[in-house]
Amino acid sequence: MKIMVALVIGATGMVGTQLIQQLLEDDRFEKIRIFSRRSLDIKHQKLEEHLINFDYPEQWKGLVRGNVLFSALGTTLSKAGSKGAQFKIDYKYQYQFAKAASENGVPQYVLVSAAYASPSSKIFYSRMKGILEKDVKKLSYQNITILKPGMLSGERKEERTGEKIGITVSNLLHHFPGLKFLKPISAASVAKAMINATQHHPMLINEYNLGEVFTLADLNKDSNKIS
Repeated sequence: MKIMVALVIGATGMVGTQLIQQLLEDDRFEKIRIFSRRSLDIKHQKLEEHLINFDYPEQWKGLVRGNVLFSALGTTLSKAGSKGAQFKIDYKYQYQFAKAASENGVPQYVLVSAAYASPSSKIFYSRMKGILEKDVKKLSYQNITILKPGMLSGERKEERTGEKIGITVSNLLHHFPGLKFLKPISAASVAKAMINATQHHPMLINEYNLGEVFTLADLNKDSNKIS
C-alpha cells in the first residue's frame, strides 16, 4: 500500500472540511498539508497547516510538494462581492496553485468543479469553472480527475437561502424517471469520491459528472473496482 502526502486547498469549505476529516482517518495518507488563509484550529500529528496569502505565490510555491493535490477552493458571488473577486478566488488562486504543484512534480490532481461547467457557457459561474478545467488540463500531471457534482447538501458555516431551495427542488425532481442524477450529493460523498480518485484513474484525464460522482464515492477502498 502506497503511503501518500496530500496537499489541500479549500480545506475550510463544506467539502474541504469533510475531506480533511476523512484524510486524517485514512491510513494511506501519512501527511496532510493544508494551505489556507485561516486556520482550521485542528491539532493532529498528520496535519501540517500553512497559512498563506494566495496573492504572493513566491512565498508558498516551494512548499507545494506531495503525491496529490486536492482542490476544493471556491466562493459565492455574494460572499466575494463582485464577479472579479470571485474569478480571482475560483480561477486565479486555483490555477496558480495547480500550476505550482505540477511544476514541483506532484503527480496527481483532483479538482472539484461544477456540473455543466463550460468555457463557452453564457452563465458566468459555469464559464469560470469551464475555463479553469480547460487550463488545468494543459498542466503536466500524470493524472487529473475533475469532479462535477450537482447540488451539494451538508452543513455550511453560512446560510444560503437559494441553495436550500435548490436542494428541496432537486430532492423532488430526482424521484421522476430519468432524473435520479439530480439528487443532491452530500459534501462527505464528494470528499470520499476525491479520495477514491487517487486509486481509480483509468485515463490521464478523468471526469465524473453528476450521478457519476456518486459511483466514484462508492468505490471500494481496497480495490480499483466500482462497488
